[in-house]
Amino acid sequence: MKKIYTSVSQIDFNLSDLPKMPAPSRVLMVKPTYFDVEYVINPHMKGHIGGVDKMQALNEWEHLVDGYEELGFDVQIIKGEKGLPDMVFCANQSLPFVDTDDTKKVVMSIMHTDERKREVEAIEKWYRTQDYEVLHLDPAIVNDFEGMGDALWHFKRQLLWGGYGFRSSLKAHEQVSELLDTPVIALELVDDKFYHLDTCLCVLNEKHALIYPDAFTEEGLKMIHKLFENVIEATKYEAEKMFAVNATCPDGRNVFIQQGCTDVNQKLRDAGFSVHEFSTYEFIKSGGSVFCMKMMLW
Repeated sequence: MKKIYTSVSQIDFNLSDLPKMPAPSRVLMVKPTYFDVEYVINPHMKGHIGGVDKMQALNEWEHLVDGYEELGFDVQIIKGEKGLPDMVFCANQSLPFVDTDDTKKVVMSIMHTDERKREVEAIEKWYRTQDYEVLHLDPAIVNDFEGMGDALWHFKRQLLWGGYGFRSSLKAHEQVSELLDTPVIALELVDDKFYHLDTCLCVLNEKHALIYPDAFTEEGLKMIHKLFENVIEATKYEAEKMFAVNATCPDGRNVFIQQGCTDVNQKLRDAGFSVHEFSTYEFIKSGGSVFCMKMMLW
């Protein structure tokens, strides 16, 4: 079922109509050996060039690795590469999935900025050692697509939520939909502080989502509320300064989130989620937090 949905009136399916997809059981993480802020390609990087405490960043990253292992996930770790300081944000270079025949596949990204383009090749090399079928978008049609920064799977369903406007294009989502035979709910992003969809939408499970509403158009919000029964909203402060929505819920119950998001964390607990707080302050300097720092795998 391939189709792009840009308005709530176009939604002609129920979630139960869509094929199921298993929840991931593995996690890919890139060691932040070379992580730093070396350039400015998003508003959060301003004022932070050369300002990363690398020892603290490594400690934060290691605690996050421990968190996934404590939940029983198989954590795959690859080395970062010199000259690629943002490779640690390994949600961005690819879009992995399992098709209806249980075949593992991955669509590789076309990074928006020159500074990050070489990351894709490095991540692709790893996928080719992992029994994944590697797919590419047509660069003659698509100029930019930043993987799971802007393409989020609905929990256990073959449905994509696609963000566009800053780092990925609507044309990219059209080609992804065609290539994967998968419907895409296309959400226009309107605030450059929320330049990736994963900074303003967190799919918690099939019925719950966490969002920062001001990052979306009115039509986008209608589509979100159409397909999620319970939509939790983050405040401007916690979303923008604490990256509260750049959380992740890998199993539909446990939420990993930047520490100190008091309001959101209470709302999550009230909704029945178990909240695990992690410090990602060094990574926030570069414009990423918990979700950006991993890739869920099968």
